[in-house]
Amino acid sequence: MTSGFSFFATRRFLPLFGTQFMGAFNDNLLRTAVVVLISYYGLSTAGLPAEQLVNLAAGVFILPFFLFSATAGKLAESFDKAAIARVVKLAEIGIMLLTGAGLFLHSAGLLMTALFLMGTHSTFFGPLKYSVLPQYLQGHELVAGNGLIEMGTFLAILFGQIIGSLMMHHGPLVASSVILATALCGYAFSRAMPSAPPTAQHLKLSFNVLADSTHLVGQAWQMREVRSAILGISWFWLMGAVYTTQLPTFTRLHLGGNADVYTLMLAIFSLGIGAGSLLCAKLSHGKLQLGLVLVGSLGMSVAGCDLALNALPRYQGALLDIAGFLQQAGHWRHMIDLALLGFFGGFFTVPLYTWLQTASPEAFRSQAIAANNIINGFYMVAAALASALILGWLHSIALLFLLVSLANLLAIGLLVRGAPVIWRTRLAWLGR
Repeated sequence: MTSGFSFFATRRFLPLFGTQFMGAFNDNLLRTAVVVLISYYGLSTAGLPAEQLVNLAAGVFILPFFLFSATAGKLAESFDKAAIARVVKLAEIGIMLLTGAGLFLHSAGLLMTALFLMGTHSTFFGPLKYSVLPQYLQGHELVAGNGLIEMGTFLAILFGQIIGSLMMHHGPLVASSVILATALCGYAFSRAMPSAPPTAQHLKLSFNVLADSTHLVGQAWQMREVRSAILGISWFWLMGAVYTTQLPTFTRLHLGGNADVYTLMLAIFSLGIGAGSLLCAKLSHGKLQLGLVLVGSLGMSVAGCDLALNALPRYQGALLDIAGFLQQAGHWRHMIDLALLGFFGGFFTVPLYTWLQTASPEAFRSQAIAANNIINGFYMVAAALASALILGWLHSIALLFLLVSLANLLAIGLLVRGAPVIWRTRLAWLGR
């Protein structure tokens, strides 16, 4: 570990990193397991077809972000964040026991309930994982800390999706054991998190979740820099939702790859984000460098356009396995484009998360991140709806990717217009 990340193995970071990694890993183990059960093992309920049940599962998981983010933000301000983390991780153990029962009984109802509860778990852990970083790390370590958290999150998503699919082929006992062991590891990490005292104990909780959420977003919107950071982060998640949702079908229809090739492409994309997040942290030299957001945005658009334009025609013929896919020189360009798309995504998102943390008043930081989670959810729902409309019109995922890559240039233009500091500091990262 280089000196820029020397805090990684310390108690003020490693337990948080481990807790976050295990939580994101378990999220994706559970979600992938449910999708595999629906798609390949006949899990059903209420007579819904598989494609609708998959969408229902996604909606059930994301619903708590809309319902409980405001409450989660208040809790993270009002109580010790490490104590909240331990309670959340204890709840995760219970959720995984419920999941195990659902797997053994092949019960869609129990598994959908577990998905909702796991979404609730993530909703309450989300605000504290980012708001606690400024309490644990020194100012010059914050960008590197965000880079490591971002890298760990996407690696956890990748491993969770791969292992989640594989474990379902070995029966409910193996799957239940894996998810329960992961929850126990997450709780063990949370036990080692140092105390992080409350920053606003005066906040009152409310059962009116709609009014709370509306008021919270309104408060965040009054802070110009916080608003700009949230809009930038939410746009990143919109793009990510489009690419990750459409990647399996894109790989099959436009690249001619089978399910193993899709897994390879997902790994390339996720590893690209991890590498970009770490390099972004290194190039920042311990300072917030908003100019790197421009580098990331331009890189994403160039890579996304190249990927789309070189995959416009639909593939004809039998699907390729990994060996056959790698033997065709043109596919290496597709892999490089996807890696660069993820890589520059890391450049785009790490400074924005750091900006959100530093621009938020200490007593509002957790709530600002909760507001960010609410808006992220809206953007991801918008991504799903817009993708469905565009695909219904153009009937081409490659053209959808092209439109998103071009729209990204408009989005960064609007972001710079709302926050001129991004343009003014565009070259600051070149100097130390």
